[in-house]
Amino acid sequence: MIALLFPGQGSQYIGMGKSLAEEFPIARRTFEEADDVLKINLSSLCFEGESYKLIRTEYTQPALLTASVAAYRVYMDEIGLKPNFAVGHSLGEFSALTCSGAISFVDTLQIVRQRGLLMQEAVTNGLGVMTAIGQVDRKQVDELCVQISTKEKPVVIGCYNAPEQLVLSGHQEAVNKVAKLLVKEGVTVTPLNVSASFHSPMIEPAADQFKKILSQYNFRLGDYPVISNVTARPHESDHLMDLLTRQMTEPVQWQESIDYLQLQNVKIAIELGPKQVLQNLMKKNAPSIITVSLGEMGDIPKVKGVFNRENIEPSFIGKCLAIAVATKNRNWDNEAYTKGVIEPYHKVKQISMQLDQTKQEPTREQMVEALLMLRSVFKTKKTPHSEQQKRLKQLLRKPVDNDFVLSEQEDFTWLNF
Repeated sequence: MIALLFPGQGSQYIGMGKSLAEEFPIARRTFEEADDVLKINLSSLCFEGESYKLIRTEYTQPALLTASVAAYRVYMDEIGLKPNFAVGHSLGEFSALTCSGAISFVDTLQIVRQRGLLMQEAVTNGLGVMTAIGQVDRKQVDELCVQISTKEKPVVIGCYNAPEQLVLSGHQEAVNKVAKLLVKEGVTVTPLNVSASFHSPMIEPAADQFKKILSQYNFRLGDYPVISNVTARPHESDHLMDLLTRQMTEPVQWQESIDYLQLQNVKIAIELGPKQVLQNLMKKNAPSIITVSLGEMGDIPKVKGVFNRENIEPSFIGKCLAIAVATKNRNWDNEAYTKGVIEPYHKVKQISMQLDQTKQEPTREQMVEALLMLRSVFKTKKTPHSEQQKRLKQLLRKPVDNDFVLSEQEDFTWLNF
């Protein structure tokens, strides 16, 4: 069982994703797509921008989303193993939903950009803060928050990260009061590098507006379950918008989410995006789950090493689905896109789900169906011939049965691409 982890705000840094974009065209195109959609030079901000600007939440959120999606696409290109679950911390939940296919990348960029603006506007005076506290008793913190919090100056637990690690969120004065009392008890206190008090009552004005924004977009069932920050259980499409709205003001149930992954027998977790915050939290929550991070070029050998050590191979159909998702779209005809991409993709996705449930290997006919789906996707997305050839060579260079594979010298004219 494999889970993907997606980081939230506080993980950003200048230079994030740069080495992946320099080495992998799919990562570079991901940043370029974000630039085009948002009409801002997000790539430059991530690679060599100013720190003071990157921590402004209206920039942080789309920047982290893009860095994580780029890392995911590289993961699928290089590793190709479909996860059993995904979970993202706060903003990372949107990255997880995007990579699962529940929301398109283009739509999520616009959603999180507006989410960031709303959150920033909700705390315009700069008095909203978040502070991590370690080596702490949860009950004690709860009691202090109730004692000090007021309607005008609230303080709450914004994240339940690990058994002895919580995050305070709220008005600066109230958060500092609780933190000072805890320091006297020997508790470690670390202010977070964020620009608002997320997951607290101070964001309520933004949450009301955000729900209206979400209603303008289309959501669907993803390729694999994504865990909700609010419930610590997999999302259901009927409640997705409601839970994403509640997530703005309610605490992130991270520890409980990891507990759920353990109960599902997850053995390997890959953190996709900047830094190793979630990898470090895994050591506190579930040290038995092997966890590595993929955010830069140097991380790839470590990730491959884990799967080689565990002797896990990607499924052929799963890799076809991953290529379909990762291929850049150059066709904005919605009717053609539905017929040529969405419909064949979901047909093959159903095959993949049935194979997962029955634990069977794909038949030759099913593999051909997956290749025909790719042909339709490439044609509809107007993928250049050279890119098609490269992706197919990556796909078919490893044996999937005794008579299906092509040699490196053969081309793919037999597929009529």
